[in-house]
Amino acid sequence: MPASPPVRLEIPRIGVRTSLMTLGKNPDGTLEVPPLSRVDEAGWYRLGPAPGATGPAVIVGHVDSKQGPGVFFRLGDLRPGDTVKVSRQDGTQATFSVDSLESVRKDRFPTGKVYGMTDFPGLRLITCGGTFDQGSGHYLNNVIVYAHLVSPR
Repeated sequence: MPASPPVRLEIPRIGVRTSLMTLGKNPDGTLEVPPLSRVDEAGWYRLGPAPGATGPAVIVGHVDSKQGPGVFFRLGDLRPGDTVKVSRQDGTQATFSVDSLESVRKDRFPTGKVYGMTDFPGLRLITCGGTFDQGSGHYLNNVIVYAHLVSPR
């Protein structure tokens, strides 16, 4: 599919329906995440491929906040074969099928596996998970879902 910014994300199995904000990098070079004031909305990493274009498109969202569950609260419930739909600015929809998911320690984040170029249209969904560290105020892990394009329309 030609590149077109994503505007909406739907994951039927876990009840996600969200608009998508555009994200970049923080001043320290790390991936920008949605603000905690908008935990019910996911964001697309605009410095990578658009969903449906060749390469690994990345969408991130919060698992929760002090106020309650975030948009990706149930991301870890996804299973291979589940469907992820991304509506794009050009009016097309990219439908992906989940291949796998993993929970990895943040200090062992698989950067190459997540962001490394692929020869197919892929999708990565990322949130926090694992144990919550009260001292730092952060989760110790990331939950990462890997998916591939099955139906452009």
